[in-house]
Parts: sequence; C-alpha cells; structure tokens
Amino acid sequence: MTAQYSVTADPARDLIRITLSGFFGADDLAAFGDSLAAAHRNLTCGANRHVTLVDASAMKVQSQDTVAAFRGVLADPAFHSRRLAFVVDPTLLRSQVRRALDGRAAQSFGNTAAAEAWLFAAEPDTAAA
Repeated sequence: MTAQYSVTADPARDLIRITLSGFFGADDLAAFGDSLAAAHRNLTCGANRHVTLVDASAMKVQSQDTVAAFRGVLADPAFHSRRLAFVVDPTLLRSQVRRALDGRAAQSFGNTAAAEAWLFAAEPDTAAA
C-alpha cells in the first residue's frame, strides 16, 4: 500500500489535522513535510499555540529509516503544538509512534472522538501554582 496523507488546518479551532496511511518512503516524507508547513501557514493563532490530531490508524508498520525520518519532522520546533494526539490501533504501530516522538509529550487513543476530547479539554491553570 503506497503512502497517503492529508494535512489540513482548521484556524477556527487552532487545529492541525493529519491523516496517514500506507508505507512511506523518503519522497513521501518530503512531500508530507511540505504539506505540513503549508497547513501551519494557514493557522491564525500564535506560534505553537495550536493542537495537532494525527490519525495513523490506517498506517502500516514502517521501516526504522522511515520512523527516524518522521522523528526529524516531529522534532522541527516550527511544528510543535501545545497538545499532540495520535489515533492508532495496532500495538506495534503505537510503539513506533512513541519512538518517532523521541520523548515529546503526546497521548495516543483508539479513536478520533477520544483524541479530540483530550485535545480540546481545558488545560490546568499552572499560573496559580
């Protein structure tokens, strides 16, 4: 199955929505990175104030090189969001997502509704502490 992806910005919700499926190669990842950058330009919130929802539930297990390349995209400070949620199903893919995140804070969910509920839940007030 060849790589397929979509990246859309929802400026009204400060949301980047990403859908990933199939097997990714170097060219696919480069095109994905370009699409991600274009979507971020459509946001109207402050830098890194958006939330990101990644639906990787139809993604296939990737090669180690591909996971490393995804790690590079996710590590780009321009794409960091205040909350990052992944929708994944298979246990092996979930562990690949954790490796690609390389320690970045994120949550994984079994469905989109749970991921969106977490993304848009009120954040604790850390200023009062």
